[in-house]
Amino acid sequence: MDVLQLIDRLEQLVTNGTRLPIASRTMIDEGAFLDIIDQLRVSVPEEIRQARRFSTERERVMEQAEDEAQKLISTAHERAMLMLQDNDLVRQANEEAGRLIAEADLEAEEIRRGADQYALEVLTALDQELTRLLATTRKGRVTLDRSARRLADSTGPAE
Repeated sequence: MDVLQLIDRLEQLVTNGTRLPIASRTMIDEGAFLDIIDQLRVSVPEEIRQARRFSTERERVMEQAEDEAQKLISTAHERAMLMLQDNDLVRQANEEAGRLIAEADLEAEEIRRGADQYALEVLTALDQELTRLLATTRKGRVTLDRSARRLADSTGPAE
């Protein structure tokens, strides 16, 4: 189940709980609350696995870009070697090889930047989502802790 859905269920559990008169407290079903918390514990590792998949995809794209750049450089070198057959073509071959290598380096750098940007965007979005989820979970825990303390305070010490 999606983490956001579980948080919505927690919110609904608090909203639908029994309000205590004269107090800003709400009684909720402890079993249902703990069940949702257990489901959250299972769901969060899935979000982490997704982040790892994004990271793996980024690495794959980077390797593919490196391979493509290497092929372009290799092709440029091969073309340069063929041009060396004639003295007049030597100068031309060196210029063409330099141009192709520079072009391949630029293209590889563009691909790297694009892959890095994509990975950064995905990881930033995931970081924001996880931060939001953590804040919501902590807020829920604080609310429940306050409710439990108020309930304990209102019932007085056990005799």
